[in-house]
Amino acid sequence: MADEPLVLGIETSCDETGVGIVRGSTLLADAVASSVDEHARFGGVVPEVASRAHLEAMVPTIERALKDAGVSARDLDGIAVTAGPGLAGALLVGVSAAKAYAYALGKPLYGVNHLASHICVDQLEHGPLPEPTMALLVSGGHSSLLLSTDITSDVRPMGATIDDAAGEAFDKIARVLDLGFPGGPVIDRYAREGDPEAIAFPRGLTGPRDPAYDFSFSGLKTAVARWIEAKRAAGEDVPVRDVAASFQEAVVDVLTRKAVRACKDQGVDHLMIGGGVAANSRLRVLAQERCEAAGIRLRVPRPKLCTDNGAMVAALGAEMVARNRAASGWDLSADSSLPVTDPHVPGAPHSPTHSHPHTHDQVHEISKENLYS
Repeated sequence: MADEPLVLGIETSCDETGVGIVRGSTLLADAVASSVDEHARFGGVVPEVASRAHLEAMVPTIERALKDAGVSARDLDGIAVTAGPGLAGALLVGVSAAKAYAYALGKPLYGVNHLASHICVDQLEHGPLPEPTMALLVSGGHSSLLLSTDITSDVRPMGATIDDAAGEAFDKIARVLDLGFPGGPVIDRYAREGDPEAIAFPRGLTGPRDPAYDFSFSGLKTAVARWIEAKRAAGEDVPVRDVAASFQEAVVDVLTRKAVRACKDQGVDHLMIGGGVAANSRLRVLAQERCEAAGIRLRVPRPKLCTDNGAMVAALGAEMVARNRAASGWDLSADSSLPVTDPHVPGAPHSPTHSHPHTHDQVHEISKENLYS
């Protein structure tokens, strides 16, 4: 246990300041400071508000995570941080903080990919990821099918949303129904009391000539909004629970159908589902039913690990350390469009590969080289 890498992870890609600490694949701390209430009155995330909230929450959240884990910052073997994708300003806060702590402590720095982190977090609950693993990531910003043969170096995009992500569609329909923000949890709650077959909403990109693994939810969003508008224009009551259930069913039907198809087509017998929408109760039930029928093993982390958190970043950072992947250079920056094919951002050739751990003098000399070269 003591020989496994102890890594702190920082996540600031959107509106939650997450700091996690793991030892190997064991979760020691998962501290989160959310600014969702500050965004609720705007009906969505405001980038500048998110960035300022991260600035205020960063140091207290790191201190809380260290206290919860019962470790000192000097005990760490590395510091990992989400380098992208995400909101540029929010990412910069996390990257800057990680670089400062890594420099001050003399620890190696690992800039990692937000999407790859969502896949890797499942190791904290269900053990090492099978290789290969198919991953369905669904959140407010992403709806993606990814094939991972090595979570630290080989993640391949199979399909993605061509317009609204699933979580974004949930937020927009919740707004039309006057249910507030964020939309995912409240629609899930209302849908449990509704009839998922009450309204036949469309399933996007499911025709025989449509892309097999891509997603589209803008047409569904528009169809639901028009259905609600027509009811209101006719002076009729909108059956909110039935609308929520029927809309939710249309989303999870497409997500699970395409994910299972991708597993079958690629000969992969494991499906991992992550991202904030993976906390949706109906998605979990339907995915389990369809995976069992297809002979596929389903892995879904508990809801708290599905949403953005520092534990997922620490988990991927620990894998980087354990597999001796190159540390990031001191010129690491945020990349709001970092492709999922880059699970982490290694340093330039002159930057060090991981040693266990760097001394402060080594880090200081490397930093001076970058600053003055």
